[in-house]
Amino acid sequence: MIAPKRVRLHPVVVLALIALLPVTMLVGLRLLLPEESVATRVDLTPSPSVGPYEIASRNVMSFRRAAPELSGRSNRTELATALQSVTSQMAPTSCLSMSVDGVPLPLSADTAAIPASTVKILVASAAIDVLGADYTFTTRVVGSAPVDGVVNGDIVLIGGGDPLLSGDWYPNSNLDRYPVFGHTSLDGLARSLLANGVTSIAGRVLGDGSRYDDEWYYDEWGAGVAGIEAGPIDALLANDARIEGDGYRASDPAAGAAREFIQRLNSVGIQVSGGSGVGSPPADAIELARVTSSSLSVVITEMLQNSDNNTAEMLVKEIGLHSNGNGSRQDGLAAIQGSLSSLGVDLTDLQLVDGSGLSNTAMLRCQTLVDTLTASDSAVIDGLAVAGVSGTLSSIFTEGPMTGALKAKTGTLGNLPYDQDPPAVKALAGEYVARGGETLSFALVLNQSMVNDQANYRPIWDALASTMAQYPTGPTASEMSP
Repeated sequence: MIAPKRVRLHPVVVLALIALLPVTMLVGLRLLLPEESVATRVDLTPSPSVGPYEIASRNVMSFRRAAPELSGRSNRTELATALQSVTSQMAPTSCLSMSVDGVPLPLSADTAAIPASTVKILVASAAIDVLGADYTFTTRVVGSAPVDGVVNGDIVLIGGGDPLLSGDWYPNSNLDRYPVFGHTSLDGLARSLLANGVTSIAGRVLGDGSRYDDEWYYDEWGAGVAGIEAGPIDALLANDARIEGDGYRASDPAAGAAREFIQRLNSVGIQVSGGSGVGSPPADAIELARVTSSSLSVVITEMLQNSDNNTAEMLVKEIGLHSNGNGSRQDGLAAIQGSLSSLGVDLTDLQLVDGSGLSNTAMLRCQTLVDTLTASDSAVIDGLAVAGVSGTLSSIFTEGPMTGALKAKTGTLGNLPYDQDPPAVKALAGEYVARGGETLSFALVLNQSMVNDQANYRPIWDALASTMAQYPTGPTASEMSP
């Protein structure tokens, strides 16, 4: 004899039946009561404003509304359980947070960790909030009015905080792993000066970076960072302090930009009799030319996708200038925290040290990153690197469901020596849109010895990607909707 095949009910259906049980019991009780024991009879006569179909369908519609919510809760619970495949591989000094359409998942304790470059997400969010997505940076040339094409005296190149000011040669120079894009053309500025009637400079070209303070490097950076990974930083910075044909960065960013500008002037036919230097313009100087950057949304995209450290540090100072009147790191970091707080971001245990994430003394919780991603302007999310496609993720998740779908900011710190604290850092924070349309905002910050080695972090990253790709395991909210 063949036993009848058992039919398993989906957990969502079981939950719905349980929810209807009290209603069924009340109806049965009402039928057992004598008529006189019912204090108030329910008048089912339709009012002029309520049709008979609406009355008949109210209970059905209540179930239809409840079903997607029950499905969502069930799927989120299963996702949180599945993420144990990630948390089980993490050191206690690491953290993982995730939300589904803004609803946080109940994961393990959110430990504060060294964020590395994921801190750039906070900078990008605050920059858009404080400055606006359409904000631009302007670099100006001032001096005396030309006479027969000749400027009798010095001209001054005044920095406006543009982190992408570059000669046209720089993006194709192969000097950086991730070439700058969306650059502001220093050659274009030279051409504008020529178009405005200047053919020669009888004096010098001076650089002026006084918009910001003169803290070009930070003491909190580890060995081998200053002048290599970031800096020097100033309001006038061209080609990240490089000069075409010179193998070294300029020690003074404003002086380096002046030297570079002479080459750009010569390339368009403007001769400079004097040399270069640093200085401020006289009070009677007039504007001779200017060049304006791309919008801030383009600038933060370059910063996030390329993990551009100089761009991040200059944005911090620009935020400080606009918020507190001082182009300094301290004022900028204070303004960033104020912006995040106003957006409702949880700042518990947050310790900001810089904008690039190069300091190994910075600390934040993963929930702070998730809150920031959820609250940020869409320009921040749109600016993130795309898995298998762009920036620091161009060679990561090149096959599978994450390719072209996951958007995230990476973070890496080696923190030598390996056998001592602070530990190495490997981080990933961003968004993934699941098959049902739900947005998974996540932050995974790994702090442990040698975790920056691919053999150590990739299994954890892969487990995270695999778990997100399977969400939802049950019916989607849209599939449960009427």
